[in-house]
Amino acid sequence: MKDQRGGIILLLIFLLFLAAVCGVAYLLRRPLLQWAGNAWMIEDPLEHADALLVLSDDNVDGERAAHAALLYQRGLAPVVVGSGRRLRRYAGIAELMEHDLAAHGVPKGAIMRYAHDAENTREEAESLEKLVRERKWRRVIVVTSNYHARRARYIFRRVFPPQVEVRVAGAPDEDFDPGKWWEKRSGIKRMFQETIGMAVAMWELRGKKEAEAEPQALVGVARLNPQHIV
Repeated sequence: MKDQRGGIILLLIFLLFLAAVCGVAYLLRRPLLQWAGNAWMIEDPLEHADALLVLSDDNVDGERAAHAALLYQRGLAPVVVGSGRRLRRYAGIAELMEHDLAAHGVPKGAIMRYAHDAENTREEAESLEKLVRERKWRRVIVVTSNYHARRARYIFRRVFPPQVEVRVAGAPDEDFDPGKWWEKRSGIKRMFQETIGMAVAMWELRGKKEAEAEPQALVGVARLNPQHIV
């Protein structure tokens, strides 16, 4: 009887503790949710690079392309690669990216259209790694959406070889406001996609360490006349 009474008291203590934790979490829900949103936002210090790599699946306003154009106009790279999935054999997202970049002031001669069949960020990184190796680029800036920046950096720095320095720039995205992402369906969707996507990336790239940037200065900027790659 005494043991039974002791068990009931312990259960009540546990339930009271659980209720207190839930109450504190509820009271602090806004800063906690803001912290979760900001956890995906990163911005590497940017230096002159061989190319800007604009990742596929930009939003309807083309904000990745707009951000890449701004970086190009700041003189951070001589080439802007518009990476995009093929939607048809004759056209795809790369063509849309080229249009958006040109509309934001990037000269057509500086735009490199790069079409691929990647279905996720890891596959896109693997495809772009071949291009970077062929061009012998030593430093690249990956341009993606703000909510996708941390996962993109995690993946690219493990897929790309150590001799290629990867920096990431996050473009603002109207569908994801880190300060109140939970108030919009699109923000909630982005948060769950990134959380699951990061878990999958960590599993797929387990055992691969992040490449450490070489301490030496950038070895030569690519001097080339970019061609369209279809």
